[in-house]
Amino acid sequence: MKKNLLAIAAITLSAVSAPSWADQALATAKNCMACHALDHKVVGPAYKDVAAKYANDKGAVDKLAAKILKGGSGVWGAMPMPANAQVSEAEAKKLAAWVLTIK
Repeated sequence: MKKNLLAIAAITLSAVSAPSWADQALATAKNCMACHALDHKVVGPAYKDVAAKYANDKGAVDKLAAKILKGGSGVWGAMPMPANAQVSEAEAKKLAAWVLTIK
């Protein structure tokens, strides 16, 4: 019984702490992964670098969601990030929250 409880606890913890595959699938479906990767720079910064930069920013989800929706430039260099017209406001917040979980 004790082993079963430990196994359940380990599975639950890994599910909570690991980035969601569903959110990564959303990022892929919305073409975010064309310019970003989890762990290395492509055209835009690696998501792990974005998460590290905004780790202590309580308003990070809203800031990043706005950048997803409206685009931005100058934070990560000269290459601008275009607005993503395929993403709803709710999806932008979900994607931003997901990016902040990546380590």
